[in-house]
Amino acid sequence: MSLKGKTIFITGASRGIGRCMALRFAADGANIVIAAKTVEPHKFLPGTIHQTAAEVEQAGGKALAIEMDVRDADSITSGVAKAAEHFGGIDVLVHNAGAYWLKPTAEFSVKRHDLMFAINERAYFLLAQAVHPYLLKSENPHILGLAPPIDLNPIWFINSSAYTVSKFAMSLYTMGWAQEWKEAGIAANTLWPRTGILSPSAVLHGSEELIKEFRKPEIMAEAAHGIISKPSRQFSGNFCIDDSFLYDNGETDFDQYAVEPGHALVPDYMVPSSIVAPPGLKFTSNRLYDFFTGELLSGAVISTGGKS
Repeated sequence: MSLKGKTIFITGASRGIGRCMALRFAADGANIVIAAKTVEPHKFLPGTIHQTAAEVEQAGGKALAIEMDVRDADSITSGVAKAAEHFGGIDVLVHNAGAYWLKPTAEFSVKRHDLMFAINERAYFLLAQAVHPYLLKSENPHILGLAPPIDLNPIWFINSSAYTVSKFAMSLYTMGWAQEWKEAGIAANTLWPRTGILSPSAVLHGSEELIKEFRKPEIMAEAAHGIISKPSRQFSGNFCIDDSFLYDNGETDFDQYAVEPGHALVPDYMVPSSIVAPPGLKFTSNRLYDFFTGELLSGAVISTGGKS
């Protein structure tokens, strides 16, 4: 189904994966709501909501930049209402904004814990509540959360329990909404990368060698486009991995998404072994697993997992 004229509300779209999704949807002629905190340029990271809005317009879409702190319930309510009034409704919610901090439980501060759950779990719940009345009026309503498949392998909870639980909470909400709102035809799905994804923070913190093992954010944008373009009554309750989803829908050229085509790729975390990669891909030894098993990598390197 075409995204032309559809209104898509994206959190965290000032840079990284969220910005790339906004531009991909805009190429179809969609209305893009860029909801994020960054109004003024960051000291180290590029991108603002207004810069993304200008790029969306250049790409063929219509844009509305909304300054929003997803930790603030009032900010969410007013932002969603403003977007719906401006464009006459909302058809899709993409919760791309996310917080991650990988530390063993004993070293995790209350502040970091609360930040993680406020941006990942709580914001997703409040955003879905806020957009629900508008999705009920949409012809093809979708909710898409950037969250992993449910995989209770204990390795994902070692040295990173707070982050993992906050992301799995998003996945559980998605599973619940897919059933709760099935009769209304509102689809709820998740999307997660198989590999590290290049982002401004990856460039800032990651080593040059590690970045060669990443993919470009375009693979996530293309997968997200495919998911929210599907009929909502036919595709809901799915935990999608970017390359597997694209492969199942006919894509075979994955070199186009590699930062360095032909280079082995570093696997992301929380990707179940049961969801096999498309044929022909090469992967490095999974150094990211080393963190979870106790062989700690530096905080700078491990933070380049690419969740925008």
